[in-house]
Amino acid sequence: MGEQFCSKPTIKNCGDDEGFEMGLPVREKLKHSIRSTDTLDLVSQADSGVMHTPPPQGYDAEFDPPLEKKYECPICLMALRTAVQTPCGHRFCRGCIERSIREAGSKCPIDNEVLTLDQLFSDNFANREILSLTVACCNSECHQKMELRYIESHLVQCQFSTEPCPLCQAALLKNQLDEHTAQHCPRRSVPCPACMEMYIWDEKQLHEGLCPFASVICEFCSGELIRDHVITCTFSSFGCEEKMSRSSLAQHMQEFTHLHLSSMAAFLKRQNLFGEPSMGAAARSSAVTSEMDTSLKSSVDHLELQQMRETVQQLDGRLVRQVHLLRELSIQVHSQATQLQDLHKHTAALEDAVQGLKAVPCNGAFTWRVKGFQEHLENHRANRPVVLYSPGFYTGRPGYRLCLRLQLQPPTAPHNPSFLSLFVHTMRGAFDNQVAWPLQGKLKLTILDPMEGLHMTEVMETKPDLLAFQRPTAERNQKGFGYVTFVHLSKLSKRYMEDDILQVHCEATLKL
Repeated sequence: MGEQFCSKPTIKNCGDDEGFEMGLPVREKLKHSIRSTDTLDLVSQADSGVMHTPPPQGYDAEFDPPLEKKYECPICLMALRTAVQTPCGHRFCRGCIERSIREAGSKCPIDNEVLTLDQLFSDNFANREILSLTVACCNSECHQKMELRYIESHLVQCQFSTEPCPLCQAALLKNQLDEHTAQHCPRRSVPCPACMEMYIWDEKQLHEGLCPFASVICEFCSGELIRDHVITCTFSSFGCEEKMSRSSLAQHMQEFTHLHLSSMAAFLKRQNLFGEPSMGAAARSSAVTSEMDTSLKSSVDHLELQQMRETVQQLDGRLVRQVHLLRELSIQVHSQATQLQDLHKHTAALEDAVQGLKAVPCNGAFTWRVKGFQEHLENHRANRPVVLYSPGFYTGRPGYRLCLRLQLQPPTAPHNPSFLSLFVHTMRGAFDNQVAWPLQGKLKLTILDPMEGLHMTEVMETKPDLLAFQRPTAERNQKGFGYVTFVHLSKLSKRYMEDDILQVHCEATLKL
């Protein structure tokens, strides 16, 4: 009772890439056939002429299974990139054949038939097929496989790809680069434990030879001293050639006072003998006394300076210890931040598991309440993309895990503008090892009318040979199955959006 079917012709055996409508010409069949969004995007780019400039040759990738000859470019012997066909029936990469025509002349490289650039036409079918082929990552330690269309984005993020070290230019795996630059790179900057200045690790010996706070061995007592603390005697200008540490200066001055005075007197005597003005005995005695006072005062000043420098040294030592402590605390904070990230990831995984358990009781009959639908309509009118996915649900216990995709085709789309599209996607589930693949049965999609019960319903049969019904290799199968033109938005009146909520219902009757 009360079911209202969409006013478009009945669709039989609808699917991703094939389908037909009764009584329509071939062009209309192609226009209204139900295909996946990936296929629509490729056809839209080809029809609109907005194609990226192709590289000069084909895809050099490891295909699994191996690449068929029909998809191999006869010029570069690699997989066709942006495939084109010639009037004589041969396929080439667009970049390869255009270069061949420019360099070798206007002829086909295979049969020498006359061929010009304007005779080439895009082979969209071959492009779709090639981009859907499975390839392996070219990095030896990476074992991931994916469709060819995703390989370039994967290589950008692959942790087993190599990158040069920005400091020493050594080639390293991307997942080892941070550790290398922080701990092993010979050109990394490290702090000197003595003076705390940064230097290049490779230049360690050079820095140690110049560091003012480096430890050196005293040539007199073989004791370990700081380089700047080895000094000469205060009376070196009077002939004392002794060298000692600053802490030993006072003791040296006391032990060698008589020697210092004798050396100073001899120095003054020499000054008189070699042309200095003659002085009386009293004057000479006064001069010697004055020199001694000056020397003793200088000794006292040196002792005070020594104490000040020792205080500075102690403060420097405390500063170094504080820096090391701060470094250890920084490492602990970084470790705790990493543990916190791991906890967030674990929490997210538990939340996903809870959502999966909540989906089990649906038993194949699932109602998706799309809230705030008016806002999605406004985004559609502004030509912004609207693609929504429902939570996952199970067809039974055990059963398949599915989800719904609702898409509003933009008003400027070259095909089927302003239509509401509905698709079903398979998802990884807890019972994938207990059910038979591919998925087989019937799927019933309905937009509910909560006010008058005039529902919009379509029923479709699954197609086991399509990728959409194979066991998913990712969390959600990239290929969906459903209706590109489920209903035109002009027919979606307000009674279907009570309280700004659109209700989409799915029932699955499947063979396990």
